[in-house]
This record gives sequence, structure tokens and C-alpha cells, in this order.
Amino acid sequence: MTHTEIDALVKSWIIDSATREANPRVQHIVLRLVGDLCKAIEDLDIQASEFWKGLEYLSAAGARNELGLLAPGLGLERFFDIRADEAEAKAGLTGGTPRTIEGPLYVAGAPESKGFARLDDGTENGPAEILFMQGTVFDANGKPMPGAKVEVWHANLLGNYSFFDKSQPAFNLRRTIIADDNGRYQFRSIVPAGYGCPPDGSTQQLLDLLGRHGRRPAHIHFFVTGAGHRKLTTQINIDGDEYLWDDFAFASREGLVPAIHKISARDQLAAKGLSQPFSSIDFDFHLYSETPAAPSTEVERTRAAA
Repeated sequence: MTHTEIDALVKSWIIDSATREANPRVQHIVLRLVGDLCKAIEDLDIQASEFWKGLEYLSAAGARNELGLLAPGLGLERFFDIRADEAEAKAGLTGGTPRTIEGPLYVAGAPESKGFARLDDGTENGPAEILFMQGTVFDANGKPMPGAKVEVWHANLLGNYSFFDKSQPAFNLRRTIIADDNGRYQFRSIVPAGYGCPPDGSTQQLLDLLGRHGRRPAHIHFFVTGAGHRKLTTQINIDGDEYLWDDFAFASREGLVPAIHKISARDQLAAKGLSQPFSSIDFDFHLYSETPAAPSTEVERTRAAA
């Protein structure tokens, strides 16, 4: 069949067959997606067995709750970031902290504190490297933002996240920090480890067929919000990680790899109440003013809550 014939056929299925009022936005999207899929079936000579195996794969991925992992692995989540960057640039918004993907592992409701929080529960103190990270949240005019909210979450040394990993206490390595009167935030935690997709999972199964690995570099996630400003979804990567610029989720970006300072001076250790060296990261967040000229940065999706 020609593409024109396919377009007419799919229109008869999706549009012309409607016998009552329909949602025009949903009609338009389904028409395009089904039409493009039918064209791919025709152009690539996709066989019925291959099609049904594909549906079985998606069903299995859904049952394993891996569709949220598959989306970044195929670059789809990164593509939405690219489109958002373009929209903000058209609206004249430039120079802020780069955004990058949220991923599927955020949990709402983390404990809240002002200015400072400790993220880890201390159970990995032996093998872990202590981390202090601090900085300032700035508004669109470059002024500190007292009261800005910094939500932070990251993995443990096994690459696992609390809530999803039931062996960890609730909200381990997750906190919400309200910037102090100077717009400052700080937290103590551990330097996280990188991790990979479940080796027996649906995502890695497809990546294997594509000749790709499923590894992510060590990283720390953030939501940063402030009154009158656009929500920032981002993460910083831990410099020196083997997969720093080879992230299977395509989330590594220039400007999101801050320097890590190794602190061992006695006076600085004493100031933190420590007897062992620690790592320190300085990182500021620069937000954009909210504007109707760019799409909302609030993404409606189902998220875990504890």
C-alpha cells in the first residue's frame, strides 16, 4: 500500500467510524500514531509474529513497571528536554541551570528542613565516602531566593533507591530542603554509586538487541522550585565516573558535572565534626521566571508517594 492509501484507511478507522462526540486531541494523536505504525509495518515488512511479540514485550515491560525506564533508555525523555530547551530559548530564557531527565524513581513527601539536611541513615558509613553539597538558589535576576524548595534524591552504594528497595528505611537518601534566609541549601550524604538496568529486565533485553549497555553514571537528582519561577528538573553527575559521558539515558549535560573537592585539612574536618576526609561539591541553581510564552515545566505523571 502507498502512504496515501494507508492515511485514508486509518482515517476511516479512527475518525470516520466515530458515532458520537470524540476528544479531538486524542483523535488527532491516535490517527497519527496508528498511521505511522501502519506505514512502518508496510515499509519494513513487519510480520504478524513480530508485531505480536512486540505487544508481548510491552505487556511484560508494563508488568515489571519498566516503561518508565524504557522511555529514557530510548531517548524519549531526553527528547522532551530538547523540546523544552528550544521553547525556552524562543521565549528569551537563557543562561539558567540546564535541565535533564527526572527518571522514574522520585518519591513525593520526603522530610522537610530549612537550610540543611542529612540524607543518609549512616548504615553505609564504613564503605561510603561522606559528601557535603551546598550552594545558593538564584532567581531570574541573579538574586538569592530565600524559601526556594530543593528536593533531592539519589541511590545508595548498591545503586538502589529507597521506597523501591524495601531493605532501606523510608526516605533514605531523600529530603526536601527549604533555602535559608540567604537562599542557601546544604546537605550531608554519601557519594552515590552508578547503577545499571535490571540485567534480567525488559529494558536490558531490548538494549541487548540494540547492542547497548544499560549503565548510568553516579548522579544526584533535584527538583528546584520558587515562587514566580519555573520548576527546574535536573541532576548532577559525579565527576570521574566511568559512564559520565556514556549514560544509557542520555542525561549527561555540560554544566551538570561540578568539581568534587577532597577535603582532608584538620580544621575543615573539625568544623564538620569528622575524623575522616570527605568530598565537597559546590553547586548553585539559577531559575527562570515563569512566563506564558513557554510551556509549563510541571509534568503530569504518576509518581510514587510514601
